[in-house]
Amino acid sequence: MPVLFLLAPLCGVFALNLPKRSAAVRFAPWLVGLITVSQAIVGITSQLGIWQSTDDLLRPIMPLDLSVDWFTAIMLFAIAMVVTAANAVGFDGDDRKKVLARSLLLVCMAGMNGVVMVRDLLSVYVFLEITAVSCFALIAIDKKIEAIGGAFKYYILSGLATFAMILANALVFMKVGSLKFVDVQAALDGAGIELQIALTLYVIALCVKAGVAPFHGWLPDAHASAPNAVSVLLSGVVIKVAGAYLIIRLLADVFAGQAGAGRAFMVLGAFSIALGAFGAIAQQDMKRVLAFSSVSQMGYIVLAAGLGTKLALMGAIIHIINHAMFKSLLFVNAAAVKEQTGTTELDQLGGLTERMPATGWTSVVGLLSAAGVPPTSGFWSKLFIILALCLEGQWVFAGIALSMSIVTLGYLLLLQRKVFFGKLRAGLEDLEEARKSLTGTAIVLATMTTIAGLAFPLLLIVLRNIGYL
Repeated sequence: MPVLFLLAPLCGVFALNLPKRSAAVRFAPWLVGLITVSQAIVGITSQLGIWQSTDDLLRPIMPLDLSVDWFTAIMLFAIAMVVTAANAVGFDGDDRKKVLARSLLLVCMAGMNGVVMVRDLLSVYVFLEITAVSCFALIAIDKKIEAIGGAFKYYILSGLATFAMILANALVFMKVGSLKFVDVQAALDGAGIELQIALTLYVIALCVKAGVAPFHGWLPDAHASAPNAVSVLLSGVVIKVAGAYLIIRLLADVFAGQAGAGRAFMVLGAFSIALGAFGAIAQQDMKRVLAFSSVSQMGYIVLAAGLGTKLALMGAIIHIINHAMFKSLLFVNAAAVKEQTGTTELDQLGGLTERMPATGWTSVVGLLSAAGVPPTSGFWSKLFIILALCLEGQWVFAGIALSMSIVTLGYLLLLQRKVFFGKLRAGLEDLEEARKSLTGTAIVLATMTTIAGLAFPLLLIVLRNIGYL
């Protein structure tokens, strides 16, 4: 069954490029939607045992060491959800570019699926590169100077992270003779200087991929200058799969017991929370505010992953899903604003809720969840993270996490007021609501965010009954 998560998007790329472009453009959104919705359904039900009969049949097709556990299933669902949102936002341009963009979207999806399913460091590197190269092409696909600049910065810093990971893999292989997670973890019990250097390189590489400060330089430019659909993809899921997921997975399955790595991630996570929050305040573009917000939100996940307790990891994993929902929602609405007004500059906007009510009010749901205001979904994951820090006596880190949530609420309320509330800015009187694919996607994401927050106490009861809590 895991092989299907690689084959389906790759077969989709093949199918998109078989017919004439005019025909491919018409069915491309539906094909991508079919693949992503199918992955969401299969991914979230993969642990129920109903798909196991496909394993023996498909394993010879792609003999990789693939595995799907509950964490992987959650990530597969998140990937499908965000790619569905990016597909709904769509791409501008001629037929050739539209087909190319959705082909790259599916390649990126296959790369991310591979990252979350493989269990050896070499395969992680390969699928990370597939993800990175497709993202680079997607950022620059419009061939605008700002997008090319953002893509170049992303490619350079991602390349440095890749070099660090290659060097780390080489050091590990020379010392251990294997790159499988279980073998490396066993070798780390008696780690020498080579493995400690490799561990440091992994920390740097994963923080670059996650956009964690001070390695976040590529993220605001890439997210703000990329096409709208790509901004949704990058902030919604790419930085989580390439960074946050791997940090949690490697700390649990490879670097378990390495206190130095955990402490480093905690310090970098706290720094990222603060820098991202204060950086967002200084921005005058809606997409750049949201991009710096992603730097801050990733800090919460990395901070919790570094702490490593059961409650902290639960908070980190839940925050990955929450951030995928509310940040995708906010970037979808940024796309709607850009499409209808032609700009995302804050000083050129105002009062848009009067003409774009669906976009304006769903943004309220997104910003409240991002700030961790109860009873939204973001409240619960941040609460878990802060409680986990308090229970371990990490009062300084807990104080940073709590105080920066208040700062987050402040700058996102300011963003909401400048863009959607207040008096409608002159010249926007004839403005209309965004197209149905954008408003529909925003409403679905806002509904999911709201239901996740309201129903979360029921999830806690289930987790307690199965013995997790």
